[in-house]
Amino acid sequence: MKRLLLTLFLPLGFGCTQAINNSTQITDDAPAFFEPQRAVAAPSENGSMYQSNIAVMNKQSQINTNIRKNINHYVRGIMQDMAENLQYVNTKTPLAVSSFIFLDHDYNDATLLGNQIAESFMHELHNFGVPVIDFKTTDYMRVTPSGDYVFSRDYLELNQDQNFSYVLAGTLVNHQGGVLVNARIVGLESKAVVGSAQGFIPQPVIDALNSSRSKDGLMLKQASK
Repeated sequence: MKRLLLTLFLPLGFGCTQAINNSTQITDDAPAFFEPQRAVAAPSENGSMYQSNIAVMNKQSQINTNIRKNINHYVRGIMQDMAENLQYVNTKTPLAVSSFIFLDHDYNDATLLGNQIAESFMHELHNFGVPVIDFKTTDYMRVTPSGDYVFSRDYLELNQDQNFSYVLAGTLVNHQGGVLVNARIVGLESKAVVGSAQGFIPQPVIDALNSSRSKDGLMLKQASK
């Protein structure tokens, strides 16, 4: 009877020993992902400030991007929109460009911004193949000690007979973050609008314009009023 019991317990003891050895081996040879996880550092108290700094940097980058795109860039986009609905104006219809004026100001008072937009449109129209008449060109060259001039804003110095039937004109409106531009081409005789487009110029681009006027030796800005 004792031999029978001893025979039964021997396999059990051997099995337990083997199980303990296997358990020890698994623990010693366990892969790296069984190791305890590292502690995660608590959020920094300056986290919100860091995010705020990123927002400021992104805003500054946007301003710098707008400044690199000058007024000519935005006028080019407006001209492309106008070309899609333009009628009657072609390579055989001379056209003039007037200064753009602010919608809520005196129509006889143009700003540097309005004059520069007109200059940019003259270039874009010429690129599109439309004949552009520069009516501010005199019939002579005026030579002075300070320079030589062929342009004038004195109507008495300009030719009264101008060869154009259409004019590109427009209005400006101050808007949050910039200026809205409303451009159109109008027939002088019919007063019919034969092409129109709208656009927006960001304020940083407008502020980049510097007026050539000075007072007491200081340069004054005159982009918009």
